[in-house]
Amino acid sequence: MKQEGSRSASYTVPCESYVYVAEFSPFENGSSASLLAYGSNQYVVVGTCRFQEEDSEVEGVQFTTLRIFHHGVRVDGLAWSPESRLDQLPRVIRFCTAATDRKIRLFTSDLQDRNEVKEMEGHTDNINHLVFEPTEGKQIASVSDDLTCRLWDLEGNQTTSFLLCSPGMSVCWHPEEVFKLMVAEKSGRVRFYDLVTQQAILSLDSGQMPLMSADWCPTNTIKVGAVVGNDWVIWDITCSSYPQESRPSHVDRARFFRWSRANENLFATTGCPGKINSQLLVHHLGHTQPIMIGSSAVGSGLSWHRTLPLCVVGGDRKLSFWVTEM
Repeated sequence: MKQEGSRSASYTVPCESYVYVAEFSPFENGSSASLLAYGSNQYVVVGTCRFQEEDSEVEGVQFTTLRIFHHGVRVDGLAWSPESRLDQLPRVIRFCTAATDRKIRLFTSDLQDRNEVKEMEGHTDNINHLVFEPTEGKQIASVSDDLTCRLWDLEGNQTTSFLLCSPGMSVCWHPEEVFKLMVAEKSGRVRFYDLVTQQAILSLDSGQMPLMSADWCPTNTIKVGAVVGNDWVIWDITCSSYPQESRPSHVDRARFFRWSRANENLFATTGCPGKINSQLLVHHLGHTQPIMIGSSAVGSGLSWHRTLPLCVVGGDRKLSFWVTEM
């Protein structure tokens, strides 16, 4: 499939400034709409999304802003808490961010009078990724260029730290494996840690570097994927420490890898943001070529909808959504 086959976004939502990160909540929130947050230089916008694929009364996409949170510095990463709920009173919105000042910020709001921000300090270099414990949401894990993976409680206390051999690029906490943590390093290695013994129990090796992003398949715990250099790689962790599949995907280095939450054989990768465009590729494990090529104006971030084969990428004053035809 050639670049000429690339298509523009299925839907777009205008934003007031450049969007550095956009994240769908992967958790059920009690509402028919999906929670979506995006971060810019100064603030985080939290809202709900409905798409015509799930609601015939919606034309394209309907984004409703719930609240704008002042952030003060650029948002580099964002993670949703499973405690966020819209079907109860008071409503609960909880998420955390990683910022350019090397701090983690935990936001909690009832979308009315209660709006709390707690800062967590300890990392000494850029924070590359962070995630909540997915069942109860009482812990946060983060990885950094400072060669550590750290665990935090919601009071801001650091509870555990793992020393890495190279910068930590991704951290994943699987709802079916809550006592294990997956940490991907820039050197191309992915390690699983037992959180009870605090020991590494499994190591995967991509055989190349730099690894920029990795993901643990949400619907199949034996699948791990990553982008390394220009390639995507996929492991079956029951078979070998080396990838079962790998293919070149991006000419200008790959930046993000994310599994779909709707289909275990579907995943997306993005190229590093370029001066004009960034490529979004959607892949299916049964196909040798990408099943969709999207072109986004200087895209950043990548997140899949919880139930639809639809992903979002941030960009210059807009959110871009792509629907994959299955």
